[in-house]
Amino acid sequence: MKLVIINDAVYAYASDDPQAVGGAERQQWLLARALAGAGWSVTVGVRDFLKPGNRAAIEGVQFVGLPQYQSFLSPYQRQFSLYRFLRSERPDWLYWRCADYLLGPSVEIAKCLSVRTIFSAAVDGDVKPRTALYRRRYCWPLYLWGLLRVDKIFVQHVRQLAELSSSLQMKASILPNIVDLPMTAKSHLEREKYIAWVAMFREVKRPDLLIEAARKLPQIRFVVCGAPTTFRARPGYGEQIVKELSTVPNIDYRGQVSPTEAREIISHAAVFLSTSVEEGFPNTFLEAWAAGTPVISMQCDPGSVIERFGLGRVPGDFERTLEAINNLTESSQERESIAIQTRRYVANNHGESAVVSAFEEGVRNITSCTHSLPSRHQDHKVHSPGPLNP
Repeated sequence: MKLVIINDAVYAYASDDPQAVGGAERQQWLLARALAGAGWSVTVGVRDFLKPGNRAAIEGVQFVGLPQYQSFLSPYQRQFSLYRFLRSERPDWLYWRCADYLLGPSVEIAKCLSVRTIFSAAVDGDVKPRTALYRRRYCWPLYLWGLLRVDKIFVQHVRQLAELSSSLQMKASILPNIVDLPMTAKSHLEREKYIAWVAMFREVKRPDLLIEAARKLPQIRFVVCGAPTTFRARPGYGEQIVKELSTVPNIDYRGQVSPTEAREIISHAAVFLSTSVEEGFPNTFLEAWAAGTPVISMQCDPGSVIERFGLGRVPGDFERTLEAINNLTESSQERESIAIQTRRYVANNHGESAVVSAFEEGVRNITSCTHSLPSRHQDHKVHSPGPLNP
């Protein structure tokens, strides 16, 4: 089976570019790598890193350079480029992640070439077509059309599945995000008592609440990684956050760091803090849990897994968040107990084999008999933390 993706940032993650950003993009790379390791042929089209027609292979995934296009013609050129890419590569599947008005036209182009299509939700809002788009919101009917016409929909957790319309639920299933599980995790008895916060500075991430929390808890050190962005943020918002960060003595602001450095900061922290008001299934949560770092998420609990499996705290409001930070930071023994749960949960639900199984089972029912998949996989279910396999 052959699957194709078009996304420049996938190459950035694959090549260990220190400037790589984007949770959805990182997940596309991890999925591409996992599928390639399981015997799939996976090709990723990129425009910024390879010259048109040039190819490169990284960990079994093929990357091919696509032509650049002029911005004022980009919607039309993107579709023509997609047509040429699909006609050249002749894949079985086109994989698309994140809400976009071009999903509709892209699905139709794929259908013209007998290519099946997959849409994968990246945030909770992606399952609400009328409000999902950040740019060109008036084009939401094109996005909805794409969801109606796509062959398969993957969501990240049970609440996203429940919030899909009944017509879309029929072709949807849960595909967990992937994370690498380190062999060992640093003991909380040996960790510094700092709080890690990692995200780009967008309103939805609520970095203003992070700053307020640090002011209210001057005895606790906060290590903050992130930078201003023009994506899903009003002009000047991120720059104002940077100015305010510099006024709080107990905030150690690192700026935008490489993915490797961000994971290291999270893995050595006492607690990972999320002040976001909307998420999907954050990579930062998974990276924290894989490293045995409890998550305090003020509001977001993807699929209620934090509360169900004891992976941290979901206080629900700002004042209770302050209390949770203070209490959990001071109790290394409680954090050590939570760390056992987090690593078991990740091992059982978010490793490559579990995700590949869920992916293949999800597409099996709409795959023709001439491209049948192995029958060894079962429906994906979230497993309670059990013994951590060596």
